[in-house]
Order: sequence, then C-alpha cells, then structure tokens
Amino acid sequence: MSSSSSFSFLFPQTQSTVLPDPSTYFSSNLLSSPLPTNSFFQNYVIPNGSQPEYIHPYLIQTSNSSLSASYPFLLFTTALLYQAFVPDLTISSTQTLSTPQNRVISSFSDLGITLDIPSSNLRFFLSRGSPFITASVTSSTSLSITTVHTILSLSPNNDKNTKYTLKLNNTQTWLIYASSPIYFNHDGASQVTSKPFSGIIRLAVLPDPNYATILDKFSSCYPLSGHATLQEPFRLVYQWKKAGSGDLLMLAHPLHVKLLSSKNNGQITVLSDFKYRSIDGDLVGVVGDSWVLETDGIPVKWYSNKGVEKDSYDEIVSALVKDVQKLNSSAIGTNSSYFYGKRVGRAARLALIAEEVSFSKVVPTIKDFLKEAIEPWLDGTFVGNGFLYENKWSGLVTKLGSTDSTADFGFGVYNDHHYHLGYFLYGIAVLAKIDPEWGQKYKPQVYSLVTDFMNLGPRYSRIYPRLRCFDLYMLHSWAAGVTEFEDGRNQESTSEAVNAYYSAALVGLAYGDSNLVATGSTLVALEILAAQTWWHVKVEDNLYEEEFAKDNRIVGILWANKRDSKLWWASAECRECRLGIQVLPLLPITETLFSDAAYVKELVEWTFPSLSSQSWKGMTYALQGIYDKQAALKNIRTLTGFDDGNSYSNLLWWIHSR
Repeated sequence: MSSSSSFSFLFPQTQSTVLPDPSTYFSSNLLSSPLPTNSFFQNYVIPNGSQPEYIHPYLIQTSNSSLSASYPFLLFTTALLYQAFVPDLTISSTQTLSTPQNRVISSFSDLGITLDIPSSNLRFFLSRGSPFITASVTSSTSLSITTVHTILSLSPNNDKNTKYTLKLNNTQTWLIYASSPIYFNHDGASQVTSKPFSGIIRLAVLPDPNYATILDKFSSCYPLSGHATLQEPFRLVYQWKKAGSGDLLMLAHPLHVKLLSSKNNGQITVLSDFKYRSIDGDLVGVVGDSWVLETDGIPVKWYSNKGVEKDSYDEIVSALVKDVQKLNSSAIGTNSSYFYGKRVGRAARLALIAEEVSFSKVVPTIKDFLKEAIEPWLDGTFVGNGFLYENKWSGLVTKLGSTDSTADFGFGVYNDHHYHLGYFLYGIAVLAKIDPEWGQKYKPQVYSLVTDFMNLGPRYSRIYPRLRCFDLYMLHSWAAGVTEFEDGRNQESTSEAVNAYYSAALVGLAYGDSNLVATGSTLVALEILAAQTWWHVKVEDNLYEEEFAKDNRIVGILWANKRDSKLWWASAECRECRLGIQVLPLLPITETLFSDAAYVKELVEWTFPSLSSQSWKGMTYALQGIYDKQAALKNIRTLTGFDDGNSYSNLLWWIHSR
C-alpha cells in the first residue's frame, strides 16, 4: 500500500455503548494497540471467554485455572457437519493461587497465541496446525491432568521419565513429553498428577500407533509464534519462531497442500501419510519452519474478461437508459450501511457497463449520482447514519451500530465490515476512475475505509488492526466480530468477501497504487480458492461426509467448527437463497469464482426446483449462462424484479460477455 500518510485520516470519534471491554483477557501491554476483532481466538477475549476455539487439530477451551483440549469427532446429518467439544484432557496445577488472576492473551500472531494462566503457573504456546499442545510451566508446580473419560493406563516410555503414554477408554492414546524428568502418579480413574515440575510439557493425541516415531522425532522443537507475509503478488510465506532443538513439525490443511510451492526448495518435507482428521479435511504433516504458498495470478480488471459481443450492444444500451433514468440519490430509501452500499455498487456497475458498450453519454448522470450518494458518508453529513471511529478495539463503527449491536447487521460489533465497506469501495473506485480530481479530494477518507479491514500492520497504520477479517491460516475471511459463538467465527457470503478485496484492488488501480493492487489481488485469489475448497461442495472431492455432500451443493454458513446448510436469514430449503448469497454481487471477478462449469451446472440444477423469487432467479440464471447461454438469456428476459445490488443491465452484460 502507499505511504503511511494516506492512512492517518480518522473519522469522528465515538464511544461505543455495545462493545465489550477488551481489558479482561488481553494483557495490559497489548491494550494500547489495535486489537483483532474477527480472529481465530476471539472467543477467548470476549466476556465471559468460556467457549472453545478450534486451534487445528484441537478444540481448546480455557478458564482462569486450566486449559481443556479435545481431539474432536466429526458428527454429521444431511443438514450440517460439526465437531463436538469433549474435554478429553484438562491441564491445570494441583494448587491454584488463593487470589485467582484472569487468564490473558499475552501475545498473538497470525498463526498462534500465547495464553497465560498465572493462577496455575502455565503459559501455553497455542500454534495453529501443531499436533502438540505446548505449555511452559513457569515455576516449580505440581501438575494435574484430568479427563472426562476413564484412564486405562499411564506408562513411562523411557528410563529418563521424559515421555509417557496415556490411554483412555474412548480409544484415544495421548503422548506426554517433558523437557526434563517429570514424575506422574495415576490418581484414581480420571486424574494423573505430577511431582513439582518446571520446564516445557507437550501433549499430542496419537491418531495411529505408527505415528509415535514421528512425534518422538519432532517432540523437542516447538513454535512460539508464527507470522504470514504477503511477499509479492500471489505469494504468502509462513515463518515460525521456534524454540527447543531439531526440526519443526506442523500440519497443513488441504488448501495449504495445494499451494505449497516448488519455491520451498527442499526447505520443507510433506509427510503425506501422517494425518490428523479435521472438519476442513485431513491435516497432513509438514516439516520445516518456513513455508512458501503460491497461487496462480488473477488479473483484477474493470471490465469483462472476454468483452461484450457487439451485436448485443443495442439490447444492453436500451436497458442502461432505463436503469440510469431511475437513479435518484434522494430516494435511495435506506440508511443501512449494507443496503445503501449495495445501491452504490449497483450504480457503479452501470457506469462500467456503459463504458464497455461504448455508451458513455450516461456516465455523467451516474457520476453525479455516485457523488451525491457517497460524499455524505465521507464528509460525515449523512442524515441518520455514518462512519465513526472507536478506539476501544480500534476501528470503524456506524452511528447506528455504536448504540445498537443489531443495527447494520452488527457492524458496530465488527460484523461484516468487509461486506459493507466493499460495496462502498466499489462505487468509490469507479468514481475515482471517472473523476480523478474527486478521487484525490477524498483519498484520505477512502484509504481509511480500505485500511479498516485491509491494514497489513503497524508499519502502514497504527489506527486499525492487521487484516481485520482475513485469516492467514485458513486463507479466507471471517465475517463475525466480537460476539461469543459456540462454533467460533463464521462467514456466510464468500462472494461479498471476494467483492471487498476486488474493490480494494480497483481502488488501487484508480489511484495508481500498485501495492494496494497486489495486496487486494492476492487476497481475492486466496478467498476464491478457499470458497471453491470449502463452500462449493463437490461429492467427488471427498472433503465432506457423503451424506452431507450428496444433499448440499453449497454451504450456507461456514463456521470454524461447523458447516451449516441454513443461512442467518433463510432456511436450508431455500436453495436459491443459498446460491444467491454466494454469487452476489455479479462482477467480472464472478467468472473466476465460478470457473468450474461442471460444478456450476450441478449447482444450478440442484437449485432450479426451489426457484420462486424474482431477485434470486437473476443470480441462478446468471450462473446458468456459464454453460447454457441461450437458455439463460431467455430466462433473464422474463424477469420483472432484481436484487437491490443488481440490475437488468448487469444481467444482460453478464450473459452477453460469456
């Protein structure tokens, strides 16, 4: 991105009445910097912080005195897949302090956190994708390990007393490693305790007896933190800071495996027969403390990839004339940041379609509409809502959202920021393209909107956290903000997430900012691959249980720990809703998101029997156009209504550019 001066604009400040206080579970040294709001560990830092989080391959729950780990079984019906938390092992000390202190997150990175439980003298290095759970016992402490199951046996594996095997009656075997001798007593059916110990202790479930030698080999090296760097367009590098001795063993999910690059040049070894189960697909072993992940480049363009057929210009122009005539900035009819943003995005599409079919005479009208619609949100003069800045967590909230956690779909508690801002940024990018002078005038505000969810770190901006929504381990975004959820963060619409990073890249194009173009394009590419991996359900991929895969062509809501067929606002039976929310807004980039025509045909045929609403029909027919242009065109010409972010002009443009 460009220089830090572009990132210093602050919207008017407010004190939110609905946001939780971050000081309970973050250590005090972190509170002066922007804090993550949509992260993989969010449940730990929201009062009362009692829900588990999925730190692959374990579900981990924490309290002020203990940490509980679950190696979860996958449960499924035709409607959902989920992992059930069962506290297989709980680690604490036998004597907790008389004045208990809160557990705290004392540091966090892209790929892990440090969790301190001072009452038990325990510091956990929770690293995403580590087969080991690693704790530093900070002073001489007698440890307690309990289970909800029955302990069948506990046996030392060597005469040094640095490794034990713990067998439970739920078929699980756990290995316990210590950095120096530790002496355990098996106290009763479900507890073992140790003599006072200080040092490093590591626990790993053993999914297959053949894995023991691999776990032994890598038991001495542990990750302290992990950082992900967008090194250049379409390349992401993981680097772990490690301690102990030997090489680092981590686990990769299916998308990692696909993207691990030849550029790793022997720096890593993939152990494809070493697997841990996960709701995200098998996690496989990777040895090495630096990974290079590379994806194919995706060119971000203003217009369609193949161009519009000349003989269809007249039909599109006649639709454009009607759609542009209806634009009226004083009758947008909503003060919701989401629905307002969609209308801005819809109008901006009309300008680019007009340019593409050489009908530029309507562009000035659209430009005026966009100016009148967008400026009040950037100037703070919009009546009834607006963008404000709060410094408890550090970020944008809306005026409505600052006092009502349900207003603007929870924007005020950091839900859906990339969705709402993505629509505004699409309109802003187009307006800055057709009126560069306007773009320069509002550049500070524009970059503030971009940076709210796309800040690469304190080097760029100290007023927003790093990549608010995008998860650099999962390689997709989370929409849910600072709300406690049993199944962790979630995201419903992948296509609106794609729109956010695509629109930011277009802002980069409009301002000639090659860094922003590179960052936006890379996040678009990763978000698309993640959507194709985990939201687009293909039976032949064998990623999901057959029963779920047969009944669902697309996921409704994807949670860290669950796959749901229903939506926040519609039942699983509304297949057209599910398809529609994973397609809109219809853009040139949609072609890349739905590049697998065979899958698209399956999805459309699965959806067709449930079609009823005019606006959702438009999205289904748009996808039909990928493999049967004539039938889709015929269907689109019968429509009498459109989604509020879509238009007849946009659907005709889409079909005629297939």
